Amino acid sequence: MAGTGNNVTKYRRPINLNIGMIIFAVIFVYIVICIFMYLSTEHVVGYEVKEGSLSYNNVYKGIALRTEQIVNSTTAGYTNYYAREGERIAVHDLVYTIDETGKLADYIKTSETGENSLSDHDLMELKSEIESFSNDFDRTSFSDIYNFKYSIQGTVLKLANYNVLESAEALNGTANTALIDYFYANNTGIVIYSVDGMENLTLQDMKMEYFDQKNYEKTHLLNNELVAAGDPVYKLSTDENWSIVIPVEEEEFARQLVEEEYIKVRFMKNQNISWGKVDAFTNEEGDTFVSLTFTNSMISFCTERFLDIELLLEDETGLKIPNSAIVEKEFFIVPKEYVTKGGNSGAYGVLLETYNDDGNATTEFVETTIYEETDTEYYLDDTVLRSGSYLIKPDSMEKYAVSRIGSLTGVYNINKGYADFKQIIVLYNNDEYSIVKSNTTYGLSVYDFIVLDAATVEDNDFVYE
Repeated sequence: MAGTGNNVTKYRRPINLNIGMIIFAVIFVYIVICIFMYLSTEHVVGYEVKEGSLSYNNVYKGIALRTEQIVNSTTAGYTNYYAREGERIAVHDLVYTIDETGKLADYIKTSETGENSLSDHDLMELKSEIESFSNDFDRTSFSDIYNFKYSIQGTVLKLANYNVLESAEALNGTANTALIDYFYANNTGIVIYSVDGMENLTLQDMKMEYFDQKNYEKTHLLNNELVAAGDPVYKLSTDENWSIVIPVEEEEFARQLVEEEYIKVRFMKNQNISWGKVDAFTNEEGDTFVSLTFTNSMISFCTERFLDIELLLEDETGLKIPNSAIVEKEFFIVPKEYVTKGGNSGAYGVLLETYNDDGNATTEFVETTIYEETDTEYYLDDTVLRSGSYLIKPDSMEKYAVSRIGSLTGVYNINKGYADFKQIIVLYNNDEYSIVKSNTTYGLSVYDFIVLDAATVEDNDFVYE
C-alpha cells in the first residue's frame, strides 16, 4: 500500500477591509495633511484693540544759552575777587582788584588784619553749596568734582577777601598797596567766574559736537591768579531771559513741540518746573534742535552750561496698537457726486459703464466700500474698480475716468473672519506702539480685533488664528 504524503497547503486569509478601517485611514491622512499645512503656513496672530497711552523718555541733556558779557582785564597782575559768584551786582559795585606787584598777599600774611573768621551766614553758604553738590553728584561724571573744588576754593577766598576790604584804610596807607587797582562793574547782572567759549552761541549755531562733554573745556577764573592785559577776569549774565537747547532725533517731533508753543519743563537738578517757549532749527547737516526759552530761574543755573531737563508732555490717549499692525494701502479717489446708493441692500456704490456682447454701452451698479472721505471726495476700494474705467454720474450723462490714487494708513480688522482694511489717524507714536483716534467714521473702536503683523495677510484674506 502506497504511503500518502504529508503535504500541507497554507491557507491565506483574505484581507478583510471594512468601512471603519477606510474611514480611519481617510481621517489619518487628513490629519497628516492638516499638520503639514499648519507647520508650513505663516500664522496670523490677532490683537485686541484697547484704550491706552504712551509713556515717553523725555529726559534730555541741553546746553544753556544766556546773554553773557565777558569782561577782560585792562592791566596785568594778580586778581582778588570781592563779588560772590552767582549773585547780582549793580553798576559801580566793586568786583575785583589787580595787584600789579604781587606784594598784597605777602602784606596780608605779615600784617595785623585781625581774625579772618567766617560769619554764620558765610558758613551757611558753604554748607548749602556742599550739600547741593552731594545730593546731585553722579559717579559717572567724576569731572564734576574738580568743578566743585574750584567753586569752593573761590567761595572761601572771596569770603576771606571781605576781611581785607574791612582793613582797606590801613592797606591804602602803605607803600605796598600803591599799585593796587580797583575795578567796578559797568553793567548790572549775575557775576560768573568762568569762561568756556560758548558765551555767544545761538540756536542757529548749534551742532551735535557741542553736546559731547568730552570735548567741553571750562576755564575757572581763580583768586590770586596772574592775568595779563586782555585776559578774561569775569563775565556777566545781563538778561533774565535765557534758553536751553536740546537735540531731537525726529524733525516731526520738533514740529509738534513748536505747535504747542509752550512746554512744561522740569529741571532735574532741583526738580523745579517752569514753562518754556518753543523754537526749533535744523542745521545743514540735518540735525534738529529745539530751544526752550524761559523768563526766570536763570540765576539758579548761571554757572552751568549743561543741564538735564524733562519735557512734561501731556499723555496722548486713544486706541493703543502695535506699529507692526500698521500698513499703507492705495485707493481710488472719486468725487462724491459719482457715488450713490443702490442694489437690494441699499449699499454705497457707483454706476460703472460696461459693454454687452453687441458692443453697446450699458450701466451697471457696482457696490464698493468707502474707506475715507473729504469734503468733496471718497476713497474707494481698488479691488472693484479699475484704472481707466468710466463712472456715470447719477441722473446725468456726465462721466468720470477712474485714475486718481491716494494712500491711507490703516490696519486689518478681522472681526468678521477676514482681513478688512480700516483707516486710522495716528495721534502719537514711539518705537513700538501708536496711539490712534477712536470712534472715527471708517476707523477702529475699542475691543476690535486686528492683525498683529500686517505683513502676514493681504486685503480680504480669510483669517484662521
